[in-house]
Amino acid sequence: MPSQQHSFASRSITASQNILRDLIEKVVELPRNIKQACLLSLDMIYVAAAMWGAVALRWGSLDIQLGPIEYACGAFALVVSAVIFLRLGLYRAVIRFMGQQAIWAIVTAVSYSALVLGAAFFFTRADVPRSTPFIYWALCLLGIGGTRLVVRAYYQAKLRSMSENVIIYGAGQSGRQLLHALQHGEQYHPVVFVDDDSRLQRSVINGLHVAQPKDLQKLIERHNITQVLLAVPSASPERRREIIDSLVGLQVHVRTVPTINELLAGEASVNQIRDIDLDDLLGREPVPPKPELVERCITGKCVMVTGAGGSIGSELCRQIILAQPRELVLLDNSEYALYSIERELREIMGTAHLEFDLVALLGSVQDKNRLENIYRTFDVDTVYHAAAYKHVPMVEYNIAEGVANNVFGTWYAAQAARDAGVETFVLISTDKAVRPTNIMGASKRFAEMILQGLAQQDTGTRFCMVRFGNVLGSSGSVVPLFRQQIEGGGPVTVTHPEVSRYFMSIAEAAQLVLQAGAMGTGGDVFVLDMGEPVRIVDLARRMIHLSGYEIDSEKTEGNHIDIEFIGLRPGEKLHEELLLGDNVEGTGHPMIMRAEEESLPHTQMERLLKNLKHDCDTLDCDGISEVFSSAVSGFGQHQVRYDHMWRKRGKVVPLEAAQLTHSNVQELFPDKS
Repeated sequence: MPSQQHSFASRSITASQNILRDLIEKVVELPRNIKQACLLSLDMIYVAAAMWGAVALRWGSLDIQLGPIEYACGAFALVVSAVIFLRLGLYRAVIRFMGQQAIWAIVTAVSYSALVLGAAFFFTRADVPRSTPFIYWALCLLGIGGTRLVVRAYYQAKLRSMSENVIIYGAGQSGRQLLHALQHGEQYHPVVFVDDDSRLQRSVINGLHVAQPKDLQKLIERHNITQVLLAVPSASPERRREIIDSLVGLQVHVRTVPTINELLAGEASVNQIRDIDLDDLLGREPVPPKPELVERCITGKCVMVTGAGGSIGSELCRQIILAQPRELVLLDNSEYALYSIERELREIMGTAHLEFDLVALLGSVQDKNRLENIYRTFDVDTVYHAAAYKHVPMVEYNIAEGVANNVFGTWYAAQAARDAGVETFVLISTDKAVRPTNIMGASKRFAEMILQGLAQQDTGTRFCMVRFGNVLGSSGSVVPLFRQQIEGGGPVTVTHPEVSRYFMSIAEAAQLVLQAGAMGTGGDVFVLDMGEPVRIVDLARRMIHLSGYEIDSEKTEGNHIDIEFIGLRPGEKLHEELLLGDNVEGTGHPMIMRAEEESLPHTQMERLLKNLKHDCDTLDCDGISEVFSSAVSGFGQHQVRYDHMWRKRGKVVPLEAAQLTHSNVQELFPDKS
């Protein structure tokens, strides 16, 4: 019998909780004006009940007798309280998002209401105890404030049940701001802070305990943590990398808030949570730019960027406009890319209140007349030549067109610059130009040699080139590919276990290009300090771990992603280099070196260009390869195997050597089987 009664009582309590929950949800879903009217009516009921309760509690009996004066005072206080509550904005705040300011508004409103009631009793000499207004204040605050706090607590509990448990790494100002933002959202539920500062550890900040980093594993298991949010924007790149390294082995998704520079520049806010930048994985402190170098070829001058819609070209444009040129000319053969970068730059100019002419021109760098007309029409002073095909396998499949764009695009752009009297011409080159094993790298080295040959002539144009490795996050790079593969559940495809590349952020590379261009005297080959090369498989592992996955090829289910090795793609080599020889000297800038490298006389380059033009026009891929072999150091073992036109014409022998592997096709054309 007792057990039946207990069961009945439990069911009754559960039913009551369900009814209350349904009632609250229906109230929350009402239109805002109706909710405000209902809440005002409810508050007035609380006010009236608090008046009655204050007198009853003071007299110690519910059987109280009040006269007309007392009722008149109560009615007056009720009406005035309604006006006070409305004027103090008690109904503008959304209850489920109510913060400290709204709570203080309630305390203020109830205090004014108690003062009005006390004044009414005092001036009318009402027959009530003098302590009534104080008891009324407590009861009214309990009813009005308590109702709101109950609704807020219910809503937050509901959000917690639907949101992910997260840890905020960093209990400083940014961590507290992030906590405040997340508490008003629906996606994340912060459960604890973690901080390196021993002074903050074991304290409580905004309701959250601050734990030590060594306790992370226990906290993750105890609270079922899915993500760690890194809120240390002011930490140095080296410190950020140390923290990230300490998180790599944990089975959680590591994300971060923007850096302090982005926050100060107004480019982002603290609550913009995002995946770890690959800049953080490099962990290198960027060297501050030298303004006099950046401004030398830009400020007050007409600057032109070819390939302005590409990864490097667009970043060059973003930094050029901050140096305030007289005019910026954008050239690209992609209509959409040109439209996108022009719109973005105009938004930046409007925000920064920059005023100068911005011109977007469609055109190809293979059209010499178009280039020379542009140079002369706009009186161009400085050209940054970033227009090129850079994807190694794609150029192997389209040799003639790749060479036409990379070699003759540079030749025509440089010739036109010389003829139009352009002051400075800067070629954006690549580490793949050093002892190249592919057509793309050979074409870029040949383009460098063209400028070296032109620099030998008596010309008013300074020709120089800047050589660097891969830039993080650029179009066609491994980073966006890995991120896409991880989001799709894997596998992550890596060409070879030992393949390595040099990496640098796009912003840092563009900044150094602008500075190097100002140092050129003619025919200079500038090389950027890329730090140590990074193994691609290590990069893949770190990205997988920081996304909260394990790497275990033997597992068939669970939270894991495999790494699959697919073999080197056409024209790729295991390791890239930045220098042909050891003859290199400093420039006064710690990140920029000047290399003294071999070159050919301009007359010989013109003969080679004539032969190369004939080979491109006749689609003679073997002839193109032979020209490069005779001119480009280290390019002697290349065989034409993958060019689509060459293969279709049956020029590849044996056929097996040219057969594309299934993995190659999947890599370049994922939409085809």
